[in-house]
Amino acid sequence: MIRFFDILLSFLGLIVLTPFFFIISLLIICTTKGSVFYLQQRVGKNQKDFTLYKFRTMKKDAYKKGLLTVGEKDARITNIGYFLRKYKLDELPQLLNVLIGQMSLTGPRPEVRKYVDMYNDEQKKVLQVRPGITDFASIEFRNENQLLAQSENPEKYYIEEIMPKKLIINLKYIENQSLKTYFQILFLTAKLVF
Repeated sequence: MIRFFDILLSFLGLIVLTPFFFIISLLIICTTKGSVFYLQQRVGKNQKDFTLYKFRTMKKDAYKKGLLTVGEKDARITNIGYFLRKYKLDELPQLLNVLIGQMSLTGPRPEVRKYVDMYNDEQKKVLQVRPGITDFASIEFRNENQLLAQSENPEKYYIEEIMPKKLIINLKYIENQSLKTYFQILFLTAKLVF
């Protein structure tokens, strides 16, 4: 049933949001150099890699300087990128990932292979379900960038503190996955964004 709602809602979302996709694309093209979209390999269900789609919010080749975004004023983020990230608009292209079955609207956020390779056997259970655009961990750690900015070593802090806590939340979600939880996460996410 969750897959049915994923297909229905992502399809409707892509149709309704097409004008916004066009406007956002124009703003990115007119204000920064580089492509409109940022494509990144992430690890999905059953440890299969897939290409995650996002609107590009960073300067060209910024990701070569690190995978984590640190603080609200990371110098690598473009002016339009700040706006897109604040309202989570950069995530909208992932509706395509949902429609084609690589992701769900809700579920553990997909990680890059570098961090997945650090998971222990228990943590790898999060890879038994489709990753999602939003989840309880994303809601809980909505201020993740600020937490990382306050740390002396952001990557170490992410690996040792944030990532394990997110995985605990995601494992609980998997154990209690239901249509009710699905819509609860969507409602909470919408509430936070708006």
